[in-house]
Amino acid sequence: MGGAAHTALGRLMRAAVRRLRQQLGRRGALLTLKGTITTLYGCAQLVTPQPDQRGLCLLLHLMPLRAWAGLWVAAGITALVCAWLRPRVDWPGFCAVWAITAAWSGSYLVSWWPLGEYPRGWVAAIIWAAFGGVCLVAIGWREPTPSRSETTVEH
Repeated sequence: MGGAAHTALGRLMRAAVRRLRQQLGRRGALLTLKGTITTLYGCAQLVTPQPDQRGLCLLLHLMPLRAWAGLWVAAGITALVCAWLRPRVDWPGFCAVWAITAAWSGSYLVSWWPLGEYPRGWVAAIIWAAFGGVCLVAIGWREPTPSRSETTVEH
């Protein structure tokens, strides 16, 4: 590829990235990341269920792990779809990720105390609470107004 073609391709790629960033924004970018991780975690539970399920004893009394995996996938897809919605309409994506992680966190916490079935349940409870808690923080974010340099088109 020659120098002029390389420069034109670079300009085109920068414009595409800028447009994608404007379309998604910070909220959409976060929902894309959370949605991807949540969907992949659900798929992993379907394909290769975690061997140690002591921390999930409470949830597994309600539904089998395959059903929970389906809820993880559904929450992730919801977040991925909502990433493309405008701010203040994208809230179902944040709530979906928070809800599934809150259930997971709660189950791990209860398995540690008061049930005492999983001594490391408190660690997993904190990790899942933090993963979902980010959504509760981000749901209140406003998208910043684009700066002049972000709205101008390169020639």
